[in-house]
Amino acid sequence: MATPSRKTSTPSPLAPKRAFPRDPSSEVPNKKKSSAPPAALPPLPLQSSGPFVEGSIVRIAMENFLTYDICEVSPGPHLNMIIGANGTGKSSIVCAICLGLAGKPAFMGRADKVGFFVKRGCSKGMVEIELFRTSGNLVITREIDVAKNQSFWFINKKSTTQKVVEEQVAALNIQVGNLCQFLPQDKVGEFAKLSKIELLEATEKSIGPPEMHKYHCELKNFREKEKQLETSCKEKTEYLEKMIQRNERYKQDVERFYERKRHLDLIEMLEAKRPWVEYENVRQDYEEVKLARDRAKEEVRKLKEGQIPITRRIEEIERQRHNLEARIKEKATDIKETSQKCKQKQDVIERKDKHVRSCIEIFVMLICPNFCVQIISLIKVFRGIMLYFPILGVDDHIVRFDNLMNQKEDKLRQRYRDTYDAVLWLRNNRDKFKQRVCEPIMLTINMKDNKNAKYIENHIPSNDLRAFVFESQEDMEVFLKEVRDHKKLRVNAVIAPKSSYADKAPSRPLNELKQYGFFSYLRELFDAPDPVMSYLCCQYHIHEVPVGTERTRERIERVIQETRLKQIYTAEEKFVVKTSFYSNNVISSNTSLKVAQFLTVTVDLEQRRHLEEQLKEINRKLQAVESGLIALHETNKHLEHKDNELRQKKKELLERKTKKRQLEQKISSKLGSLKLMEQDTCNLEEEERKASTKIKEINVQKAKLVTELTNLIKICTSLHIQKVDLILQNTTVISEKNKLESDYMAASSQLRLTEQRFIELDESRQRLLQKCRELMKRARQVCNLGAEQTIPQEYQTQVPTIPNGHNSSPPMAFQDLPNTLDEIDALLTEERSRASCFTGLNPTVVEEYTKREEEIEQLTEELKIKNVELDKYRENISQVKERWLNPLKELVEKINEKFSNFFSSMQCAGEIDLHTENEEDYDKYGIRIRVKFRSSTQLHELTPHHQSGGERSVSTMLYLMALQELNRCPFRVVDEINQGMDPINERRVFEMVVNTACKENTSQYFFITPKLLQNLPYNEKMTVLFVYNGPHMLEPNRWNLKAFQRRRRRITFTQPSQ
Repeated sequence: MATPSRKTSTPSPLAPKRAFPRDPSSEVPNKKKSSAPPAALPPLPLQSSGPFVEGSIVRIAMENFLTYDICEVSPGPHLNMIIGANGTGKSSIVCAICLGLAGKPAFMGRADKVGFFVKRGCSKGMVEIELFRTSGNLVITREIDVAKNQSFWFINKKSTTQKVVEEQVAALNIQVGNLCQFLPQDKVGEFAKLSKIELLEATEKSIGPPEMHKYHCELKNFREKEKQLETSCKEKTEYLEKMIQRNERYKQDVERFYERKRHLDLIEMLEAKRPWVEYENVRQDYEEVKLARDRAKEEVRKLKEGQIPITRRIEEIERQRHNLEARIKEKATDIKETSQKCKQKQDVIERKDKHVRSCIEIFVMLICPNFCVQIISLIKVFRGIMLYFPILGVDDHIVRFDNLMNQKEDKLRQRYRDTYDAVLWLRNNRDKFKQRVCEPIMLTINMKDNKNAKYIENHIPSNDLRAFVFESQEDMEVFLKEVRDHKKLRVNAVIAPKSSYADKAPSRPLNELKQYGFFSYLRELFDAPDPVMSYLCCQYHIHEVPVGTERTRERIERVIQETRLKQIYTAEEKFVVKTSFYSNNVISSNTSLKVAQFLTVTVDLEQRRHLEEQLKEINRKLQAVESGLIALHETNKHLEHKDNELRQKKKELLERKTKKRQLEQKISSKLGSLKLMEQDTCNLEEEERKASTKIKEINVQKAKLVTELTNLIKICTSLHIQKVDLILQNTTVISEKNKLESDYMAASSQLRLTEQRFIELDESRQRLLQKCRELMKRARQVCNLGAEQTIPQEYQTQVPTIPNGHNSSPPMAFQDLPNTLDEIDALLTEERSRASCFTGLNPTVVEEYTKREEEIEQLTEELKIKNVELDKYRENISQVKERWLNPLKELVEKINEKFSNFFSSMQCAGEIDLHTENEEDYDKYGIRIRVKFRSSTQLHELTPHHQSGGERSVSTMLYLMALQELNRCPFRVVDEINQGMDPINERRVFEMVVNTACKENTSQYFFITPKLLQNLPYNEKMTVLFVYNGPHMLEPNRWNLKAFQRRRRRITFTQPSQ
């Protein structure tokens, strides 16, 4: 018996058919009796097993399976030699591997039902295979039910289906149905019977890349479909040529038939188009009128919406105006009351003045007669000052007018910034010009009534409205050089005529035109400086253009014919009248007036000049009053000096009085005279005292009255200012109201015209709509169409809708036909004549020809599709062939190299090649094995009949060994392939198997044999599994491998001492 190189054989102590080998070298017991005790083998040390490859078998467990009750086998990672006598159960392990990995029962060659693999007398059996995986071993369990002949599958103890198991096994590249990977005992003879094609397919599945066999199958399918398509294309091409030849014989008759039909169809189309042409013309008129009516309707809506805010604003301004007028009346009443109070105070002061004057006159007549005259003059001056106090608000009036002017300048600045900057420059540099330079016309024009501003702005272009007016060409050049060249401002400038046109009389007096509703010429509607007015009269003839009213508009035709005026303005329109150069006919055009934008702000220049003159007069009188005050101041000083002199005189008089009293006694003769003088002196002092007291009282009262009068004057002045401010506000509000009313009137006039135009267009639309319906009805009758029936598809490709909801436009097929009735009639006559020339035509021939043409077209299209499909298959074949054939040739070359080397080592010859008779027949490709066992013979193909059984076994084994190193499958099974080999070949093959299967990075190998030659070479990586049977097998609970080894060692050590 062969001695294993790694481990000892261990008998099982279990009942028959139980074995639990746990190390790499195990003995598999069987129920049959064995005469060879296991103790006869020498003990071997246990060694660790090498690494398993992905998918290698780690454990095989069987229960009630064939000859086994319970058995578990643990194979090694490399070569596994399963040895046992015939009938011990070696092939049962192979069956367990096949069925446990979802193999078909028929592949084993023993039975076609899985139930037959269960031990006789048992109802269920079980096979469990544990496969190595780096991510965790895969345990596949198959339970077999004999009664149902059914299997139950488990993966890692979890129930699953056979399909899932097959997928898991295929993922590990395990192919138990491939003879190149799994060669059971009953299939050894069939390997040599494999055809070249079958051998190629098995080799591809075994060692080829996963995609190689897929590409081969695709090539075979593509080639099969390619053949079918080539056959189909050939048949269709031949049939198509026959059909074309047959149709060529009838082509001329068919062309004549269709020529006549074309003429008849054209006649029918012309007859059908005639009513449509008339309808289409009316429909286009309707669409145009409808579009114009919709635009007019939209315009009316917008105008009405535009009038709403204007109306609201007018009402708001009207309320504001009433409020301002009420406040003005209140201020006027307050001013009147305050003025009356001022007058009363003035009367009282005058009475006090008269009283003071009378006292002063009486006293001064006694002292200084001239002083009375001076006082009277001062009182008159004071009265003059009092009279001018109410006019102190003149400055405020002028400021208000300036504010209105600023409004015009703001509009200029917002719209024409360059012109506004030029105005500021002109005001600061007027000294650079020799003659008068007028600011832009829009600033110098002052409308007498801002309602008429629209006429001026519509008559004078905006470029001239913002133009500066010069009297000198030189001044204009200086101005333009400065503002245009230096300051880069875009401004306009014009020169007034040398001779003034400002006062030029119109060619026709206004009184003659009043009968037509004209109320003024343009020139009389505004004021302007003389150069501006002269330029406008010369350039735009404003002294010749009259302005009328609605009355003028009502009789405009008469006005144009009778007056022959070139330009006329009515309330809301401008008319321009021209005479044709060729026909002398009068041609008039009218345009609506635009709303005024710049000239609506009106400044009363006459009132402003009047206020300026008043201001000058007040300033002059104030200067006179100031001079009088200075004079009074001087007079007061003089009077104080006189008063001091009088007091000195009075003192001297008192001294004289004292002397007089001393001399009274001495002048007794003049006593009466002295008494009289004393009496007079007493009266003077008394009068002076009384006069002073009375004047002081009057002055106090007068000062109080003056204070009250001053306060009243201030109040009156404040009220006047407030009144003027309210009047100016009212004026602004009225101006805005007038502008809005003007805009409203313009919008109303335009609205009336638009509404009238809308009504006319709507009436026209209704008439055209009715006519369209009548024409549509007639056109449909001609085409035999119902009221709700659409136009046939052969007449049209697109039909729009008409106002009554039916299809409107004539059929699109009509578009190439004439569009006038005369052309249609002429063409009808011509086509009828041509159609009458075609006779003797058979419609049956045409029908057959048409059917054949359709069939030809269909065949042509099908043939085209088939050819495209054929080209596609050929392209796919070319691509897949390149991906399949080149790797296959390389693979076959490697197999051939190893196969040849194996045969050479046996002093024989053998080779492998890729064989095919036709390169395009991919289903005929195969692997051909040719061998030579004797030097006197030639290489012959391996067949079941040419070589002997041993030669076939050697060839099969060497081919499988050639695949071993190239194989990408995780394990290979070969069952009793050495049977029939002579000892020499068997030894050589065994050596090759050991050397090949025990290399690094090779797959697991199961080699089953009933016997081995002596003195065979072994490798440390081999695993030997012995299968025993017999009546003396141990029970499972008595099986102890370590105890057996210890006992064996003791026996070995004691034998030499005996």
